[in-house]
Amino acid sequence: MKVTTKVFGEITIDDDRIITFPKGIVGFPELTDFALLHDSEKGSDSIHWLQSLQEPAFAMPVMDPLRVCSDYNPEVDDELLKNLGELDPEEMLVLVTLTVPKDVKLMSVNLRGPIIINAVQKTAIQVIVEGDEYPVKFPIYDILEANKKKAGE
Repeated sequence: MKVTTKVFGEITIDDDRIITFPKGIVGFPELTDFALLHDSEKGSDSIHWLQSLQEPAFAMPVMDPLRVCSDYNPEVDDELLKNLGELDPEEMLVLVTLTVPKDVKLMSVNLRGPIIINAVQKTAIQVIVEGDEYPVKFPIYDILEANKKKAGE
């Protein structure tokens, strides 16, 4: 499938890379088919993009929450995950959405609304974590800068 994206221009997405959100994502229930993309020059540890295949202008930056919150382990009701099929923790990918305002020092991730992907079945869901343990806007700029300095040592 060829898609013209805002971030990567025209790209080809193999069918086996399509991730289906049966219920859409929060705020966009009609968007159900996505591909997870990253800038190959920056490597797969960088920010990824959850690119809609139905709305080419829609791509959400996402990242591994463990890069900025090493003890991230939200409790999610099994009932919410039943549409993902049989879930083996080794085959589960958890991502959080990233917000990058004009002032990048205010960059944050949404730890309250993780995206959970069954990497084998290519199905996904975005859930809302109950309670106040994880914020919607978790500041990450200083954490990322400190991680860069550690990697450079």
